[in-house]
Amino acid sequence: MTAGLNLAQQEAVNYLHGPCLVLAGAGSGKTRVITHKIGRLIQAGLPPNRIAAITFTNKAAAEMRERAKTLIGREARDVLICTFHALGVRMLRQDGANLGLKPQFSILDSDDVTGILKDAGGSVDAATARQWQWAISLWKNMGLNASQALAQARDDNEKVTARIMARYEERLSAYQGVDFDDLIGLPLKLLQQHVDVREKWQAQLGHVLVDEYQDTNTTQYEVLKLLVGEHARFTAVGDDDQSIYGWRGATLDNLRRLPLDFPALKVVKLEQNYRSTSAILRAANNVIGPNPKLFPKTLFSELGEGEPVRVVDCDNEGHEAERTVARIQSTRAGMLAGAGGDVQQEWRDFAVLYRANHQARVFEQALRKAQIPYKVSGGQSFFDRAEIKDLCAWFRLWINNDDDPAFLRAVTTPKRGIGHQTLQSLGEFAGKYRVSLFEALFSASLASVLAARTVGCLHEFGRYVNDLEFRARHCNGADDARSFLLEWLKEIDYEKHLYDGEESERLAASRWTHVLEFCDWMALRCGGQIDDTAGVTTASETKSLLEVAQTISLLSTISERDTDQNVVTLSTLHAAKGLEWPHVMLVGVTEGMLPFKLGDDDNPTGRADGPMSEGIVQRLQEERRLMYVGITRAQRSLAVSWTKRRKKGREMISAQPSRFIAEMALDKTTTREDPREKLKALRAEFAKKAEVSAAAAAAADASAP
Repeated sequence: MTAGLNLAQQEAVNYLHGPCLVLAGAGSGKTRVITHKIGRLIQAGLPPNRIAAITFTNKAAAEMRERAKTLIGREARDVLICTFHALGVRMLRQDGANLGLKPQFSILDSDDVTGILKDAGGSVDAATARQWQWAISLWKNMGLNASQALAQARDDNEKVTARIMARYEERLSAYQGVDFDDLIGLPLKLLQQHVDVREKWQAQLGHVLVDEYQDTNTTQYEVLKLLVGEHARFTAVGDDDQSIYGWRGATLDNLRRLPLDFPALKVVKLEQNYRSTSAILRAANNVIGPNPKLFPKTLFSELGEGEPVRVVDCDNEGHEAERTVARIQSTRAGMLAGAGGDVQQEWRDFAVLYRANHQARVFEQALRKAQIPYKVSGGQSFFDRAEIKDLCAWFRLWINNDDDPAFLRAVTTPKRGIGHQTLQSLGEFAGKYRVSLFEALFSASLASVLAARTVGCLHEFGRYVNDLEFRARHCNGADDARSFLLEWLKEIDYEKHLYDGEESERLAASRWTHVLEFCDWMALRCGGQIDDTAGVTTASETKSLLEVAQTISLLSTISERDTDQNVVTLSTLHAAKGLEWPHVMLVGVTEGMLPFKLGDDDNPTGRADGPMSEGIVQRLQEERRLMYVGITRAQRSLAVSWTKRRKKGREMISAQPSRFIAEMALDKTTTREDPREKLKALRAEFAKKAEVSAAAAAAADASAP
């Protein structure tokens, strides 16, 4: 299981019987180490079903599962490879009854949470509710409940938010619902408060591997400690230089605490990079150099020096987009300086990376003008579409009748003669008797507050939901699932609902296509033809439609089908983490964008070397890590561009190159370039070759008999 691994990778793979921290620099083969270690554990006699590999995204889990299958074979199917949140769902489905949760609890999405908080806080303003949501999420990631948050509130705003959090917790309990933060917080509560549950999971998991360990928050670390227990058989794989999620609760303290909490911790450094050239890695090492080091390391590559990292200065964002497109065109045609003759590149080999979503627009315009195909990574998730949310609300209601947000969406989509006044009266009745809306509609005393005809409509809806739940529970395999879903959509006349709700037939048709695509995807999952990337259902060949529906809330995308599209990628730096491309253009690298505006109050001089508070220093360090992540996405070439002026609101303001450009310590004699000149030279060369070919052809014709 160690063939093809370097010495450091072998050391990490072969250390099986205690806590291990693998410091995996960018491009150093961390997924390879994890999959080989899974194989080595099985080889050493640990049953596959006692191994858990935990990561942060469904995509990473799916990739790891595929690589494990390739390396290990069928035994890999029994290894638990999933996200932290999927592991939380599995624990709560099995043992959540200890906390008062039924197995069919609902997982509320962000929009549901915003709506509940608006109600709990007595506000109609979504922006205010999202601020409460953000604060509550951070408190939950710190392991705090509402009373603890109130006790440590620093001002009146935090006190108000903590009180709203208490009402929010009450509503979640009533709905038998959890939010995404609860999928970590509630399993922690289970492990802390229930010894039998803790011992069961510790016995079940013989070795736990955690990918992207630097992205864990306080709660996730506590869950890990309780899962591994005193035997501490775990492998944490991470890189402190790539910790870029502090804004959502990730903390480097988890790396600092490991050697303190586990004195026997073995630390292995992976410093050989298999992705980038030496020129790119040197720039990356120089940028990250000023940050304090928990575990010092220096990346190196045996891929050769490669082309120098280029710096492109531009007049404004439009000029920057033009130069970026020119660079893509010239590189694709094989004129990249020093490349040594790559004649043709695919569009998929190129990525344009930036700090913030709004920066994409001008590059989209330039690419469209040049007729270059592209995609914007991190755009709207398939599951964020209104039509998909509609269908998922029905699924959630089948699974959990107490899910009031799902009830309200399903009962009104499509419309069925049950209006807002009826629902308000039903809500007041349910609140008075402390029951869910679904339970309330079957109450014998409901007729005292609603007309008989209205009660009849509600009963009809309730019976229909129960009938659908029964049919979905007994619907197994792809063909059954597809037939059932199409029949159900016809019964509720959902296609007509879409066309009635859109002025444009083209848009309605597009939405209906999304619905049909979703049904096909659900059916394939029921037939076992798509892996359960959520990692929470059984590994059986086929699943019931209800089993598949239970996992939907964990999925951020319908599939990774677009990864093979031959298009240029536009992406934020955060969304680009974990990805790589042969040619990367890192754009908008100006002070105030990267690093993002640090705050004039904390740096009154406005200079890169001005005095800064501790909080600003930490933010600057995270921004530096973000720059490092951007640089290390590049395999063969990297261009970094900045603008002398940039748009701020409706004004154009002067801009300075980011301090990170100077920190790359590039050779100034080789880094500056104008890609438009390269493209001009390329076209001139093509024209010259065409003339020579034409002359040769004419001469051949003239000499022909």
